[in-house]
Amino acid sequence: MYLLDLTLETPEQNLALEEALLGWAEEHESECLRLWESPRHFVVLGAGSPCRTDVNAVACDLLGVPVLRRCSGGGTVVQGPGCLNYTLVLDRQTRPELESIAGTNQFVLGLIGAAVRRAAQLEGVAIQGISDLTTGPLKFSGNAQRRRRRFVLFHGTVLHGFDLGLISECLGTPEKMPDYREAREHGGFVTNISVDADQLKREIAREWRAEHPMIDWPAEKMRELAAGRYCDQGWIRGI
Repeated sequence: MYLLDLTLETPEQNLALEEALLGWAEEHESECLRLWESPRHFVVLGAGSPCRTDVNAVACDLLGVPVLRRCSGGGTVVQGPGCLNYTLVLDRQTRPELESIAGTNQFVLGLIGAAVRRAAQLEGVAIQGISDLTTGPLKFSGNAQRRRRRFVLFHGTVLHGFDLGLISECLGTPEKMPDYREAREHGGFVTNISVDADQLKREIAREWRAEHPMIDWPAEKMRELAAGRYCDQGWIRGI
């Protein structure tokens, strides 16, 4: 598996590269793992998430926090420093565990959870809801996927030093909540885990046997997507 430890300059570029890697995998018939952490805060909607209810647009504008949208499903989140992102592009032909959405969640999160346990020396990491990783009743990782003909894009976050108050400021109350959340507000539902981000990256790469540095990543396609759809306010806020 190829490994790409790369954070780009803008939120738009970082999100566009996620989609570009999925296209790259289909073309090259190869799997990859990307690791990144945005130096700037931004809100990112899931592909079908409603901006009008999920986002406090007034607060985001006042705080200078841009609102963007990603190519995968899942809910709306806030990104930024202290939020480590991992991106896996996996081959459905060689991994029967990826046949269904639910099976993919269980398979991938089982391995990510194992990496978290080692890096953070944290017992009790569990999969709850559709695709959350938790410690006790608190969520520290949200995850989503996009499925194409042969490859699956599966990406997620790990909160390890994030400004949790920003979540309540920037986001509305989601229309759909997992049962285990028990209607808690953001502040009583999410948490950071104590872990060194570099150690966690090493453990994730080890778990997935991502040993080959990706040199020729799809920069041109990333730039095309970043300048087009990922800056298109009609696409971002139209739902």
